[in-house]
Amino acid sequence: MRLHRFPHPDHHPGAQPAVVAAVAIGGAAGASARHWAELLGPTVAPAFPWTILAVNLVGCFLMGILMVTVKRRFPGTHRLISPLLGTGVLGGFTSFSHYTDNVRVLFEYGRPGAAVGCLLLTAAAAPAAVAVGALATHLALGPGDRAPGGAR
Repeated sequence: MRLHRFPHPDHHPGAQPAVVAAVAIGGAAGASARHWAELLGPTVAPAFPWTILAVNLVGCFLMGILMVTVKRRFPGTHRLISPLLGTGVLGGFTSFSHYTDNVRVLFEYGRPGAAVGCLLLTAAAAPAAVAVGALATHLALGPGDRAPGGAR
């Protein structure tokens, strides 16, 4: 039974060890970059986790740029580029599990206002950052820069 009437053009059914490897390699690179960002701007409890918030927003913004760039400018790119850079690098760079742990720590340290603020700010700003990155890229590429066969 087919789950979708019109399957996504990036979907390739079956076992995909190359995709798993691309995601793993990209994830290691992204997680390493996040680690270095945390070393540059450490957060000591019960301080507000500005570094992780910034990392998540930058990663989401870059995801918006990546999605539009790959689909509009390079629709025929190798099928491992999106898993490597999107799911891998940017998925490893952003850390929404770390963000929820920060919320938990803020509650444990008796800072419910900061905890709820962190929760709501991240939940609202992350999708907005994706949208801003995508919109900025659409505007930067302009209507005439679509690759042949690219999405309209």
